Amino acid sequence: MSKPAVLLVFAHRDEASAFGDVAHLETGVGKVNASVSLAAALAEGGVGGVVVLGTAGVVSDGPERPSLDEVVQISGAVQHDFSLPSPELRPAGEMILPPERTAVIATGDAFVKNDAQRAHIAGLGASLVDMEAYAYASVCERFDVPLQLFKIPSDFADSSTTDEEWDEIVFRKSEQLREFWDRELTGVPS
Repeated sequence: MSKPAVLLVFAHRDEASAFGDVAHLETGVGKVNASVSLAAALAEGGVGGVVVLGTAGVVSDGPERPSLDEVVQISGAVQHDFSLPSPELRPAGEMILPPERTAVIATGDAFVKNDAQRAHIAGLGASLVDMEAYAYASVCERFDVPLQLFKIPSDFADSSTTDEEWDEIVFRKSEQLREFWDRELTGVPS
């Protein structure tokens, strides 16, 4: 009997630009797109695990702040734009990176580029911010499918960050994700 496949997932097609030769799902940006697309794929069955690769903004400061040049594995996800309390979700997939290369990520439906937002999000205990991780974690938890989330920081999510800057950086970040994939995850069946 064959082992169920691992589904490789990206939110944005540009994040997947270096993966043209690898089967993957592009969900679209934001929590709704991420939830609907991933749930539809998991409902079809045959998926034994989900690996998400993508970019994130750095919101933490200090010596433990994630580097812009190292892939980080997500150990927990929180929502930063939801007014009701929501639990921190912990992806059920195997942690393969050392603790110093793991982080909690905050998810919200806004591209964070504001110093006040950044400070608020860091205050939630998050080091990174994105627009889909919490949705992926929630869907995988409901479908009882192991999830591994890996992010390469693309910017510092501050007032100097622009959409145009991300549009230029994302292709280089996709190449860094591909190097990580080839080096660390090639044993994952797709």
